[in-house]
Amino acid sequence: MRIVIQRVSRARVDVVDEQGQPDPDFKPQSIGTGLLLLVAVQDGDGADQVDYAVRKLTRMRIFADEEGRMNRSILDCGGSILSISQFTLYADLRRGNRPSFMAAGEPQHAQSVWQDLNRALAATGVLVAEGRFGAHMRVDLANDGPVTILLDTDKLMKPAASSTAI
Repeated sequence: MRIVIQRVSRARVDVVDEQGQPDPDFKPQSIGTGLLLLVAVQDGDGADQVDYAVRKLTRMRIFADEEGRMNRSILDCGGSILSISQFTLYADLRRGNRPSFMAAGEPQHAQSVWQDLNRALAATGVLVAEGRFGAHMRVDLANDGPVTILLDTDKLMKPAASSTAI
């Protein structure tokens, strides 16, 4: 699973039709201070990746404390999450100019894992708003900082590179 995490002061998502008009069946979703998540799922992703992502997303300290230092988590500051499915994070541009999305998960599986992630995040007490899986969406945000981080669960079992010199 790949997740682009953006610290935001506000974010909103609308679903639009082929002509770019708002979908009347979708109530726009918005949050104030919190995290905008752009989430891509692969076929091998499941409960382990969801658990790992939830731990990281709810505990990473990227919100300012009283001294202005990034020392508070989303749980500490009472922020919200706007979660958007985005298979294009697995775009492969190594050959030609048209991206290949072969590494992205099959839609049914990806939707299930994305929904599991959102439910697990909500279970921690964080308010979670969602886009619509597979829809054409317009996302509006105010990136705060800016702070943008990539979380890639493929690296979940790989230890971080050592910073000690030989």
